[in-house]
Amino acid sequence: MRTGLPRKRIAGYASRMSVRPGDRIDFMVSCEDVSDYAAEIVRLISGDHHPDGMGFVEEPVQTDIAAKHKGRFQQLYAGSFAVIDDIEAFRPVTDFTLQAMIWPTAPGKGRQTLMGRRLSANKTGFALVLDEAGALAVEIGDGKAIRTISTDTPLREREWAFVAATFNASNGTLKLYQEPVDSFNRSLAPNRREARVDGMKPATGRMPFMIAAAGASFGNGRLVADCHFNGKIDSPIAVAAELDRQAMESLRRPDCPLPTAILAAWDFAQAIPTDRIIDRSPFARHGRLINLPARAMKGHNWTGEILDWKQAPEQYGAIHFHDDDLYDAGWDVDVSLIVPGSLRSGVYAAKLTAGDEVEYIPFVVRPGRDQKKAGAVFLMPTASYMAYANERTGLEGGARIHAFTNHLVGLGPGDIWLNEHPEVGNSLYCHHSDGSGVCYSSRLRPILNFRPGITSAWIGAAGTAPWQFNADLALIGWLEARGIPYDVITDEDLHEEGFPLLDGYNAVLTGSHPEYYSKAMYEALVSYLGRGGRLMYLGGNGFYWRIAYHPILPGVIELRRAEDGIRDWVAEGGEYFHSFTGEYGGMWSRMGRPIHALVGVGMAAQGFDVSSYYRRMPGSRDPRASFIFDGVEDEVIGDFGTVGGGAAGLELDRYDRSQGSPAHALVLASSESHSDTYFPPPDEINNATAMMDGRQNANIRADLVFFETQGGGAVFSTGSISWIGSLSHNKCDNNVSRITENVLRRFLESERFVVP
Repeated sequence: MRTGLPRKRIAGYASRMSVRPGDRIDFMVSCEDVSDYAAEIVRLISGDHHPDGMGFVEEPVQTDIAAKHKGRFQQLYAGSFAVIDDIEAFRPVTDFTLQAMIWPTAPGKGRQTLMGRRLSANKTGFALVLDEAGALAVEIGDGKAIRTISTDTPLREREWAFVAATFNASNGTLKLYQEPVDSFNRSLAPNRREARVDGMKPATGRMPFMIAAAGASFGNGRLVADCHFNGKIDSPIAVAAELDRQAMESLRRPDCPLPTAILAAWDFAQAIPTDRIIDRSPFARHGRLINLPARAMKGHNWTGEILDWKQAPEQYGAIHFHDDDLYDAGWDVDVSLIVPGSLRSGVYAAKLTAGDEVEYIPFVVRPGRDQKKAGAVFLMPTASYMAYANERTGLEGGARIHAFTNHLVGLGPGDIWLNEHPEVGNSLYCHHSDGSGVCYSSRLRPILNFRPGITSAWIGAAGTAPWQFNADLALIGWLEARGIPYDVITDEDLHEEGFPLLDGYNAVLTGSHPEYYSKAMYEALVSYLGRGGRLMYLGGNGFYWRIAYHPILPGVIELRRAEDGIRDWVAEGGEYFHSFTGEYGGMWSRMGRPIHALVGVGMAAQGFDVSSYYRRMPGSRDPRASFIFDGVEDEVIGDFGTVGGGAAGLELDRYDRSQGSPAHALVLASSESHSDTYFPPPDEINNATAMMDGRQNANIRADLVFFETQGGGAVFSTGSISWIGSLSHNKCDNNVSRITENVLRRFLESERFVVP
């Protein structure tokens, strides 16, 4: 893509998202055409470039990394596969049988390896593959040449097939078996091929056996793969002998005795929550998965009767591999920091500078274990940042975005870098290259939209509107401007430590869009409120999707977009349960955890052209709310701001008794006059009238809500993503700022609230 934009030349990521004083944090950096760069640590106060905002504010921090560092390029290797490291077990193989059930999703997208031990560069080994046309083929390399035979019949996309290859070294016979299977698990017309390759024997070499990819190079402790397979593989088996078709069929039964020449029979239905694959043969030649292919996937024998993989794991023995999966970029460390004890809790970044090029790698410093907590804590919604990590809506959906924003899509150097580096991995809003939805997202890679100063390409009306991380930095800037002490923690911290992490804080403040929540996070908030905590929900469309963190691997989340809700892709029926934890996926409101009951409001609408304002409701005159409106006489609240020009916009939450909003909650103000690009979410569209837009549908609104809890605490909810973007207007002298400060200062007081 050729543009007139400056070219991004430095990208990096951190080993951790949050640290305490005394902890070590590593920064991995890749440079293109940069010989060296200066590194320093800065405290981030505001990342807002909007002309009406607070501006870009950072404070340098003195650390021992403040020096020049040598720039180098570090490659990203995307694509998932399995590797079996027991090289010696496969080294002497000459005769062989390779078989599996496969469900290809991109046949014809180049050469794709199903299984084998082949090193492309040395023309050695053997492998079962799909050729360039998508037909089953087998390859043998003797170190001098590679011999290939193919069925010459492309497999059908997204249909199961039994595939196998055998080789008899004594007579040089290669045989191929390609047998489609219909939805009732019946074999259709088979396609078989036989050929002689006299004098050819697989050359041995130091290469592992691999599934769903081939070895491109192997050395210096790193395996680089190519020829990635897109699709599902189920029940792969390798035997050091030529088997006939009847013997192969017998091996498809899990209770069948394994032949004496068995090399391995991998059962993907075992150890689903891990990155291991289990060999059920006596030799236990287990393997490991690279770059997290999708597990808990329906296998070839799924009957449709059981939807929870934990109840019938034998029907979920498939793994979906993709050529663009990426879990850990695996870069070498360039800069390391031992966090100084002098750093107070806040949002920081490693700032890397080379000429006009600047890269920021943000991280959070939590309070030290022996440090006194502030009264308020900002719970930074890092799970949501990960869900949106490197989302490409502006790049891939420009026309669609223009249709519902009425504005052109703007791109920056980071967008161009993403376009040039698809191997950096996807967001949970993206599709894989084979069209399947992305259900895993990791922080162990460069995340170009988790940076100060980055704006959303698809929030057209706002122009330079802050979104996600930058919208939340506006809250940090406001806290600093108002002189309110605060700490910062992350979603990942909350997931790992639960309620004890929140205990002792008088007030918890959310970000603008805390959309993604794990069970541990949700229950920690419930416990906090039950014990008298005070929660300020300063956003919209929060607590919406249930996610899972991996129980072993750090820094990765999973999402299954089940049932309904606002979805860019839809999980297939039968694949609604998380592979990491076995928990049911989808919307929290479908699982007995209504958002309305937690914070008084829940998702009502979304629209991305302009934001609106609130008008005060009778609840604002209730004596219980007098502290909230102290010094505020205006009837209209928030008809200004950096996000679409108002405090009520992008995504809106409303009060709804039928959905669980507390009966005693006060509706303080409601938004109005939303444009015709605002529509309700799919779960609210039950008939045609429900589809009316923001000019016609009274349910499309944001409600400002307050209520007390039984434990002596309280909840204040704004119901709008845009609210935080209005705090800094007129140097923080405005009614949105005054209301927010009134609530926070009362929440910081020890006096208990009483439920009326």
